[in-house]
Amino acid sequence: MRKLLNTFYITNEQAYLSLDGENIVCKVPNEKPVRVPFDNIENIVCFSYLGCSPALMGKCVDANIPINFVSPHGRFLAKLCGGTKGNVFLRVKQIESFHSNSLKLCQNTVAAKLSNTRQVVRRSMHDDAALRSDNAILKFLDLISTSLETVYSAKTPEEVLGIEGNCAKGYFGIFGKLIKNSNFTITGRVKHPPLDPVNAVLSFIYTLMTNDCAAALETVGLDSYIGFYHTLRSGRESLACDLVEEFRCFAERFVLTVLNLQILDKNDFDFQVSGTVFLNNEGRKKVLEKWQGKKRETLYHPYLGENIPYGLLPYVQSNLLARFIRGDISEYPPYLYKKR
Repeated sequence: MRKLLNTFYITNEQAYLSLDGENIVCKVPNEKPVRVPFDNIENIVCFSYLGCSPALMGKCVDANIPINFVSPHGRFLAKLCGGTKGNVFLRVKQIESFHSNSLKLCQNTVAAKLSNTRQVVRRSMHDDAALRSDNAILKFLDLISTSLETVYSAKTPEEVLGIEGNCAKGYFGIFGKLIKNSNFTITGRVKHPPLDPVNAVLSFIYTLMTNDCAAALETVGLDSYIGFYHTLRSGRESLACDLVEEFRCFAERFVLTVLNLQILDKNDFDFQVSGTVFLNNEGRKKVLEKWQGKKRETLYHPYLGENIPYGLLPYVQSNLLARFIRGDISEYPPYLYKKR
């Protein structure tokens, strides 16, 4: 099993990273430099505009450690990584497999996403008795049940996308009812840009999850830019976007937790004149600290029949997808969130 190491998050916009021997050095003006052993790091996410030294970038390329550059507001900018790894024949089979199995892969992925979404809602209903008789929530659960049946009647990936979109609209229509912090509310999913704090945190976590999935796919030799569900687009890691669909339930449950436990407040956000809302530096620190802890929690994997750290889930699923493409298993098993 792969060892779960640390993701190094650089949240200060004035930080500059360099290499000193076997240590990563983070320098911020008028502050004492921070040194982190290179061997303890498997991924770097940098929210700084100043970037990194060429020596550090070269070291990361040699060690196959990706450096993700993200704007301070959480928008993905670029990724530095080494040369393409893996068997070129696996990537050829990836294209062939996605062409011939795209509908089934889309159906299974969306069915898993809908099932996992239902688990998030049921968990909130378990914690709050008042939600158990809420008509809007009960209606949404009926929609999920119906959609789980109709998704396998779809004839094209576009039909599957329509079913998913209808459920997503219903889900975020009732998502605000799951938030028990009067300082925050949400009336729907708004992505580009987020217009309220809840959407801001959701977008931020989704970005981190997609980066993790892209890194995991590369480690097993798959091309993260060639997907089976999301439309191919220049510069977009479509397969990473496909893979993250199975895990969105964890992002949404995590956001509910940090809001309902009042870990975040209004002072952790930047409210711009345009109406756009982003996490500020202090807000990012709070979220990243809790998110890193979340990645070390264990969860039950029903296909493997064992507990694994959440942070390894993208690597486990990427490996299963590669095994399916190679023909080692007859069907790719998306992750289903179940209590053991």
